[in-house]
Amino acid sequence: MALGSGYPALLGYYLGDGHISRAARYHALRVSCDATYPGIVADVQHLITAVRPHCRVFLVEAPGVVVVQAHWQHWPCLFPQHGPGRKHERPIVLEPWQEEAVCQAPGDFLRGLLHSDGARVRNWATRRVAGELKRYDYPRWQFSNRSEDILGLCCWALDLAGVAWRRSGPSTVSVSTRAGVARLDELVGPKT
Repeated sequence: MALGSGYPALLGYYLGDGHISRAARYHALRVSCDATYPGIVADVQHLITAVRPHCRVFLVEAPGVVVVQAHWQHWPCLFPQHGPGRKHERPIVLEPWQEEAVCQAPGDFLRGLLHSDGARVRNWATRRVAGELKRYDYPRWQFSNRSEDILGLCCWALDLAGVAWRRSGPSTVSVSTRAGVARLDELVGPKT
């Protein structure tokens, strides 16, 4: 299947904060974005037009959110994970052609996931050194999702990108090593 270069990132956004709904003559792809990140809204708009050139993209604003929306009858073909119910209540498995697209651009896929359901935060810990309590402050990337399948896809993509990760909670994957955070900063970029 020939896809635009933005597909892996758009897949990540879809798995994080996207859904597809049926209308009379088309399907609507909707990706909900935090209104405080206009750069992410612009990224999703760009990715939709990279995957489907010349399509009209709509922005629907509500308090605290901007929904990026595009209509097309073939969105379910590009996102076969679409189905009834919530994503964490049904299996989410990539098709072989989707796996191939992610393998070619794991950083783009991670950008979509982390800019939708992730955060770059500052973590801190205290340690006693030579009898004195010292505080250490360091950056960390975290990805949270209630779907075990989507968490697994995030971990798989992190492995493809050579980024060390760990499960820091039942619904959270963390990247805390200096090298891992630097690599994700390079691949994903800041949330703007």
